[in-house]
Amino acid sequence: MTALPNAARYKLLTATVVPRPIAWVCTLGDGGVPNLAPYSFFGLMGSDPPIVAFAPGDRADGTPKDTALNIAPGGEFSVNLVSAALAQVMSDSATDFPHGMAEAAKLGIELEPGSRIAVLRVRASPATLECVEVQTLQIGKTRIILGQVIGLSLRADAVLDEEKHHVDTAALDLIGRMGGRGGYTHTRDGFEIARMTYAQWQAQEG
Repeated sequence: MTALPNAARYKLLTATVVPRPIAWVCTLGDGGVPNLAPYSFFGLMGSDPPIVAFAPGDRADGTPKDTALNIAPGGEFSVNLVSAALAQVMSDSATDFPHGMAEAAKLGIELEPGSRIAVLRVRASPATLECVEVQTLQIGKTRIILGQVIGLSLRADAVLDEEKHHVDTAALDLIGRMGGRGGYTHTRDGFEIARMTYAQWQAQEG
């Protein structure tokens, strides 16, 4: 892998490490202009404290994308998860709009205030993580932003039991990123595998 050019590594890895969840990240730029862009180099890193990570790359000319520019140390951002109904407009927001342009307004994406942060969220998103930057790593040309989740918004129909913190994941109807420039997948064909204890495994083995 180390001997390959970056374009080849990118194609191989993004076609192999699948499906990848999509972070539709909203930040605030100069003058409070909202920026909205999707990233599939994204994941949940832990729960104590709750940490998410995503990797905003650079523009073709090597300059940082607006998302990275807008998230200062300790800065706020919202991670809006993407349902199938939002797939097309999410993809449209990945267009290389000029620096400082409000993509959401141009695309007719309605934003609303967050509950714990000043940054806006996508109103139609079934779930939004409200985050504060805790660390940004720069490893070569890879930038990884770590954020602590301090707020969570869930669409009402996805909450099965608020007291027990049970979520109807299927109701979120989230999509994931696959390989290629336009490859995506649904999360509608999930299945469950029962977990066993070591004692149960021993009994099964006889």
